[in-house]
Amino acid sequence: MELSIINTKGKDTGRKITLPDSIFSIEPNDHAIYLDVKQYLANQRQGTHKSKERSEVAYSTKKIKKQKGTGGARAGSRKSPIFVGGGRIFGPKPRDYSFKVNKKVKVLARKSALSYKAKENNISIIENFSLSAPKTKEYVELLKGLSVDDKKTLMVIPDHDRNIILSSRNLPKAKVLTAANINSYEVLNADKLIVCEGAIKIIEEILN
Repeated sequence: MELSIINTKGKDTGRKITLPDSIFSIEPNDHAIYLDVKQYLANQRQGTHKSKERSEVAYSTKKIKKQKGTGGARAGSRKSPIFVGGGRIFGPKPRDYSFKVNKKVKVLARKSALSYKAKENNISIIENFSLSAPKTKEYVELLKGLSVDDKKTLMVIPDHDRNIILSSRNLPKAKVLTAANINSYEVLNADKLIVCEGAIKIIEEILN
């Protein structure tokens, strides 16, 4: 698959780049994508939820009424879950939601996600660029030049660039990732995938 390389103004540079078919033109595997996205979202969960159970509620353990003769059910203490303010039955406890997905499945999922984007013609290759300082305004101008300022975008850069990352951080529809951190969820969640020229080689090395 061959795409034209554009500059930060959205103009064709006259150069082209060939995307490897082994990454951008495979038959997508939906189940691999499902597993990779499920793991990514599970890993975002803190798992710090907690509610107090019967043994943790701050109440007296005094028996609140006599065992027999009231005409009602037996009741041991105010900590019982059947009373207002009592402990919760089987409440949430801190836990780890992460689970294992094989590396080969992850690689297949990311290739599948990139292939979907390629089939939809939602990949743009931009020449390598940098910003002199963290300026959100400059990043917005760049997106306007590429005619994607109204879309949800994912910019893939070759290496960590503090100025580019900070410039995009306040934009709700803009996301920036390095080529090494690309994942299926972010690729599929974006309307438009903007890949820096230098990132293609890194993606190829990682996924092949």
